Amino acid sequence: MAQAAPASPASGTPRTSRPRTSGADQPGFLYDLMGPRAASIVKWAMPVVGGLIYGFWAAAINRDTGAITGWNVLFGFVCAIAFAAAWIGVRMMAPLMRRELHALMWMAFAGIAFGFIYSQTGATILRSVLMSLAVAASVYVVLFYRYYTHEDAEGHRVN
Repeated sequence: MAQAAPASPASGTPRTSRPRTSGADQPGFLYDLMGPRAASIVKWAMPVVGGLIYGFWAAAINRDTGAITGWNVLFGFVCAIAFAAAWIGVRMMAPLMRRELHALMWMAFAGIAFGFIYSQTGATILRSVLMSLAVAASVYVVLFYRYYTHEDAEGHRVN
């Protein structure tokens, strides 16, 4: 049996473009892979789990093989909450921006998060800044390329 192939934009059928939203109605890789309910759970679980890992990591570096104290645990939880809140904030705001600003927001998030964690190791401030700038620049290049190849100039997904 023969089936009709989907029409391509070159054949005269215009491709529909959807405005960018940050809600659960936005199609994407997670929604295509596992459905809207599971993707919604993953969308909120990733920042929480990432925040807990980041907070534990920051507390472990800050502790420096010493005894675990209440202040160390509090430091870890504050870092976890700040990291998760920043991740959620960037994830909610970035898709509403053009691709350059979208990549720039994730760049700033990654650079600040890495710079803070690196500064906990006792490195000099100059080394922390230079290392975080290198990480941030790498994140920007990779994400800008991804957004540039997957979106049109208005910020609509192209697939």
